[in-house]
Amino acid sequence: ERERGRPGDRPIDPRKGCGAMEVDNDAREIDEGLYSRQLYVMGHEAQRRMGGASVLLVGANGLGVEIAKNVVLAGVKRLTVHDNTPAKIEDLGSHFYLTEDDIGKPRVEPTVSRLAELNEYVSVDSFDGDIMDPNFLGDYTCVVVADAPLQTKIELNTACRKVGANFVAAQVNGLFASAFCDFGDEFVVQDADGEQPISRLISTIIQSEPAVVTVHDESRLGLETGAHVRFSEIQGMTELNSTEPVPITVKGPYTFEVPIDASKFSAYTNGGYVHEVKQPKVMNFKPLSEALTKPGDFLLTDFAKMGRSELLHFGFQGLEAFREKHGRYPAPGNIDECSAVVSAAQKLISEASESSDPDVVRFDEEMDDKAEALLVALASGASAELAPMTAFLGGVVGQEVLKACSAKFTPLQQFLYFDAAECLPAEYPLPEEECKPVGCRYDGQIAVFGKEFVRKLNALSMFLVGAGAIGCEMLKNWALMGVAVSPCAEIAGGEQGAAGVVHITDMDKIERSNLNRQFLFRSTDVGSSKSTAAARAVQSMNPDIKVTAYEDKVAPETEDIFGDDFMAAVDVVCTALDNVEARLYVDQRCLNYCKPMLESGTLGTKGNTQVVVPHLTENYGASRDPPEKSVPVCTLKNFPYEIPHCVQWARDWFEGAYTQLPLNANQYIENPHFLARLDTQQNIKVETLQGLKESLITERPTCFEDCIRWARLQFQDRFYNQIAQLLHNFPPGMVTSSGAQFWSGTKRQPTPLEFDVNDQTHLDFVIAAANLRAANYGIAGDRSPERFQAYLPSVDVAPFVPKSNVRIAANDSELKEQSDNMMDIDTVADNIRNELPSREELAGVHLDEASFEKDDDSNFHMDFITAASNLRARNYGITEADKHETKRIAGKIIPAIATTTALVTGLVCLELYKLVAGKGSAEDFKNGFCNLALPFFAFSEPIEVKKTVAGDLNWSIWDKIDIDGTEKEYTLADFLQYFKDNYSVEVNMLSYAVSILHSFFSPPDKRAERMKMTMKQLVESVSKKEIDPNAKFLTFEVICVDQDDNDVDLPPVRYRLRR
Repeated sequence: ERERGRPGDRPIDPRKGCGAMEVDNDAREIDEGLYSRQLYVMGHEAQRRMGGASVLLVGANGLGVEIAKNVVLAGVKRLTVHDNTPAKIEDLGSHFYLTEDDIGKPRVEPTVSRLAELNEYVSVDSFDGDIMDPNFLGDYTCVVVADAPLQTKIELNTACRKVGANFVAAQVNGLFASAFCDFGDEFVVQDADGEQPISRLISTIIQSEPAVVTVHDESRLGLETGAHVRFSEIQGMTELNSTEPVPITVKGPYTFEVPIDASKFSAYTNGGYVHEVKQPKVMNFKPLSEALTKPGDFLLTDFAKMGRSELLHFGFQGLEAFREKHGRYPAPGNIDECSAVVSAAQKLISEASESSDPDVVRFDEEMDDKAEALLVALASGASAELAPMTAFLGGVVGQEVLKACSAKFTPLQQFLYFDAAECLPAEYPLPEEECKPVGCRYDGQIAVFGKEFVRKLNALSMFLVGAGAIGCEMLKNWALMGVAVSPCAEIAGGEQGAAGVVHITDMDKIERSNLNRQFLFRSTDVGSSKSTAAARAVQSMNPDIKVTAYEDKVAPETEDIFGDDFMAAVDVVCTALDNVEARLYVDQRCLNYCKPMLESGTLGTKGNTQVVVPHLTENYGASRDPPEKSVPVCTLKNFPYEIPHCVQWARDWFEGAYTQLPLNANQYIENPHFLARLDTQQNIKVETLQGLKESLITERPTCFEDCIRWARLQFQDRFYNQIAQLLHNFPPGMVTSSGAQFWSGTKRQPTPLEFDVNDQTHLDFVIAAANLRAANYGIAGDRSPERFQAYLPSVDVAPFVPKSNVRIAANDSELKEQSDNMMDIDTVADNIRNELPSREELAGVHLDEASFEKDDDSNFHMDFITAASNLRARNYGITEADKHETKRIAGKIIPAIATTTALVTGLVCLELYKLVAGKGSAEDFKNGFCNLALPFFAFSEPIEVKKTVAGDLNWSIWDKIDIDGTEKEYTLADFLQYFKDNYSVEVNMLSYAVSILHSFFSPPDKRAERMKMTMKQLVESVSKKEIDPNAKFLTFEVICVDQDDNDVDLPPVRYRLRR
């Protein structure tokens, strides 16, 4: 077997699979600027393997181009496309690179030319010869088939096995999909799940056989029996530090055993870590010809559909039998042809049931009406490729191809079947006339859902919030589906059908790192608006789609843009956001206006989707993830024990020294009220004034050498003096009041660092710190190490002298106590203030504030944080991190890859089908979760909305009490009387936003005055703000009691101002 690069690449061991591949020595260096987010998913080694791999795609249909797009974006070395089929009009409903001008021409040509634009590092070409030729196949790491008859797949799979190429086959037929992988007899997976190896702090080790280890109770062990571990930094039982990785047996959430006789080892005294060591995994695959009858276990994609995979396994074979006989799939809605597929599947099921071989797959459930109806649905829509299905399967299969090329993550073993039959109309099958092709790009959807359904899609108005990776994929799907388009005459039936519109907003500009996932953008788009560029790109896919682009944040300050009229005209809101806060705000808007919300997100290979349906499901904000565990201040300040602690410390230092200090200085100079405002902030007053003194007087540089000197002294202070002072306060060997060693557990005993100009990290720190300091003061910087090495020996560094009056808190409780006991702050502050120059003396002085930007390698931001955090780690004996990993931690980067993004948008669009169909039960909808690394899929019904009963009123969070004030303006008195008349309650309190408009405890004269005001006047008077003249509604909250003075819960009140 050979690594698939250029013809003639060196051979590798055919028994080892991709896991033993060597990296192509000719492969280019990884472009971290382009692959930044993906590298946090795949890792550098797997990325290099992909960069040396070649992939052959057989079939340039809609599914094929989805797979190819994901593979090219990921960065393989070469993609070859084989397809001799001419483009047809219905291809435009799933193939985003075909246009009407391509009809009748080979679809491979536009496919190849457009795919080549996605990634400059990937060679994309076509091949129209004999793909069974072993000399040709031998040049490819993986062959993926997206469009070929079953017999062709079997023959090609056999040919791939002979030359050692990995094989993947997939197909989409309407709302049904299948995939198959064969990676050979022995495929070595280097990393089964891609998760970071776990490290835990050890609490105790028992001298026994086997040795029993307990980890610190700050975190559960998080490992399973069979995982391999090694040990480090153990004190006392040091023999364990030199042992090879060993398997564990988990005994509890914090305890495990290792097969080591520790009874004769030295006694454990303190410290130490246990580290997970990932082991390669060998997987065995069967060829397709054998797996058809003996497939083993199927990958279950939906636990609510037990037995579905077995049924579809036979159903797809019955479908292929019809295709082989007739050279096509059944005509949509043709009952006779669909019945022929059902009969073929039933025959295969019967034959399998008669086999005595226990490994032969069987369908053990009854072939009832429900099972037959499912096979009819498979057959009737078989000729259709639906964009949501190709997006979903293209993401799944794209990741399988990357697994074949990189040996990263666990491959599919071996069959996957997926269906979204719950999207089908209630009355199915449809009449043949309703789903008959009409000769337009939406014929695929017509085949499954009928013409009337497609008209509804055309008329949809959507609001897409976000034009990033998910936003781009979503727009592409909608363009292919015909969302918000001018209906074609064949569907409109000669009448002028209504057309919807897609509103898309994103305030961000396109960056180079976006190009790896946000596939609508090209390098020429860098710097331009995401929403505008996305709208332009998607209109080239479907010129009939109506898109309006905005560059505004969806937030309270833009409610004049996305206000009542705007929201009233929207049918569905779809979020493509990257933070929870923004999602929660959009969720509240959807609640207020009773709009469905489609939500999705990704984290590396993990993805999730949620559908929110008014009056049926709970809203997005009804359930939330627990907040992230915060790191105690004292841990960051004095007692770090993990690299993220060091990175956060360095990030905070950067913000304080290069952003906040210049900002404070500028405010002092420019704002005459700055000091007065500072007087109200006792906790930071002294620190801020001391910083002003240093920035403007004692440490203000006049040349670059001053900046170098400052950086060298900062090194001395942070990495030597402060550490030496800490050891002075808490000397080695110190014991606590309980008799325990102070430097134990999570408290790692540090070591001061002696500056060494020949140490690269030391020098990197000084270069970065000095240049950032110079940038603050408008002084020209310098990168040349020679200038630093020449000047640094002349810097006068005072020897460290411990201070006896310095108190250091050992924990956050002591830190709070010290803060509470701070005395005479005002005196200290006044003394510093008297030393500051006047604002007049500093007229014209302005410092440039640094704004943290992680992706600019020329600005020294990440150079400083990387060097500072690694020096901090070196102080405490913590494993250091490279710049790439430091950037992930400091920038809180979310790992991302195109495959997962494609998958989740496909699932979201399947839920959109259900919304358009008017599905009326929460059981009809599905929330989804997946992890492509494993692979794993899980779906669940959305949680139904909770109901509140108040007398005869049964309401949920979606409900409102509507009061129409357009014909008669209600006064407050009228408003209150309305509730007495209609609900037999008295309003004790009435509020609008944060303003209380009426309460039973208000002074009588104030209540009497307000009773005469109209609701509009009342709101403006109390809130001191004018109501937006375009606002249609005011929303109030009421607290009521009944005649017996019992509390009565009522929903919010929506008061209409205008039509």
